[in-house]
Amino acid sequence: MPGREAGANAGARVTGVGTVRRWIKVSVAAAVVLGIGGYVAEPYAQDRMLAGSACGGALPRDVVDRLTPDDAHLESEESRQTGALGSYGCDLTMKGDEVNDSRLISMEAYTRRDDQDREFFRAFPEEGYSSQSAVPEGLPGFIDRLGVIQLLMPCPDLPKDAEGRQGKLLVRTWMGRDTLYGVPGAAYQAVVALANSASDRLGCGAEPLKAPKGNAVPPALGDEPKGVPLTRAEGTGCEWVTRAGLPESGDWRVEAGMNDSAPTGQCDLSSESGDSGNDKGMYFVAWYGDWSNRLVFEDSNGEFLSTTATARCDGEAANFALSASDDIPGVDKAAERRMFKQFAQDQVDRRDCSGLRFRF
Repeated sequence: MPGREAGANAGARVTGVGTVRRWIKVSVAAAVVLGIGGYVAEPYAQDRMLAGSACGGALPRDVVDRLTPDDAHLESEESRQTGALGSYGCDLTMKGDEVNDSRLISMEAYTRRDDQDREFFRAFPEEGYSSQSAVPEGLPGFIDRLGVIQLLMPCPDLPKDAEGRQGKLLVRTWMGRDTLYGVPGAAYQAVVALANSASDRLGCGAEPLKAPKGNAVPPALGDEPKGVPLTRAEGTGCEWVTRAGLPESGDWRVEAGMNDSAPTGQCDLSSESGDSGNDKGMYFVAWYGDWSNRLVFEDSNGEFLSTTATARCDGEAANFALSASDDIPGVDKAAERRMFKQFAQDQVDRRDCSGLRFRF
């Protein structure tokens, strides 16, 4: 598996229980004003003003509060929209003696296919086996190798393109290294609020998203994800691995990175049964949308990569691929192909796709 790049949020801090809320500080500051002057309240008044106006007022103030370190204040906000190009973006920055990255949160949204394809190409260069993480079910997206949360939403109010494909909206949201994205629930609440606002601004008409339940937080990108026993894959998009017939001696573990509404996902299997304790692995990847057709070709001669498959899902191409270590104990090429068929068929069944074809 290719190395996992350090995410944009690496090193982010999480507030503890009992952290004094910033709006409580506003009240305290207002009382102090009576005795020592208005300058004490000014930073907190600016925090409240910027939190309420950032990104067209889409971000709930309490969410901004929870994402902002206690020793920081909001500095500026900026929004930009180009209706003719179907793009919208906004930024909210902060400052403070302990702040090394001034970005609190940034968002970009695109309705044009060319812009969306460009961003997917950046996320999945070359053969497409870039690291990625799943977002909670119910959110149509994934987290890319740089820690950007990418949501791809269908747009019923946008016209179909020249090839008859329904319009979509890609919303990319990322946070600074000092943003408290690990506060339970806060990051995804911000992401959902921004995506829904972008849909309204760009005339997408998507069904409003809801923040995931259970106070989910994005994974700490920058740390190597840890696999779990195969039994823990039950109920996930990688549940098929529990029926894959893997050798019992392999101490197999799985990283379940599938989301049934996302434009991409992967199931990574690893074993420590290799020679001298070296890990062996198989990496099953799915990409949904015509943008992914380029990922299954060899750069050198334009032929298809070995062990790939294609299908039609929701009017566009879907592509599936397998990358595997050499000489996995107990797993020969025939077993790899058998499991790849299980993976691709499971994905096709989950998404009601058609025309599954294998290339090997």
